[in-house]
Amino acid sequence: MHTSASASTPVAATPSGPRSLRWRVVDIVVAAVLGVATGLVFWAWNTVGYAWFIAMDGLTPGLGGLAVGIWLIGGVIGGLVIRKPGAALLVEVIAAIVSMLIGNVWGVSTLLSGLVQGLGAELIFALFLYRRFTLPVAMLAGAGAAAGAWVFELFYGSSPNILKTLEFNVIYLVSLVVSGAVLAGVVGWLAVRGLAATGALNSFAAGREARREV
Repeated sequence: MHTSASASTPVAATPSGPRSLRWRVVDIVVAAVLGVATGLVFWAWNTVGYAWFIAMDGLTPGLGGLAVGIWLIGGVIGGLVIRKPGAALLVEVIAAIVSMLIGNVWGVSTLLSGLVQGLGAELIFALFLYRRFTLPVAMLAGAGAAAGAWVFELFYGSSPNILKTLEFNVIYLVSLVVSGAVLAGVVGWLAVRGLAATGALNSFAAGREARREV
């Protein structure tokens, strides 16, 4: 998770030059803050999102996946802001823990979901070597988190989705990916842009990029 910024150790490059992937104290603090804040969003979405999920699933089984995207947003925001290995996973997991501790109907499975969803987003940022943080990458990260959620639910629980029809699983996967790309990817990217515009991210590349665009 850590690499050295010394001359003898490779560092990742951005369009503006080389940068270190080493975690700073401010990275850890901000990751924790983002995780807690996102966890509160998850908790608020538990009621709205679940009602939407049930309504959509009532129309067409599997279509409820369209409501899931907000629960995937932690990994996208963490990756876009911190831009270090493990950031997407850490923020999503912290958010899941907060949502679980406040209280919801899913209990410990919330944490397990956070792990696989965060890993899905993390793999996308890793695929781009933590160098690209554009809107398309954010959307792919949201879709990656959605794919992680789909795989988890395929095998987890007393009634895993693998026991359901192929049609259901295909519809659910497509719905999840669309929701992840839009509600996690696009909304997460816009949220980071908005946060950067306030000056709250001046210690991060996301904040410096926002200042250059003004």
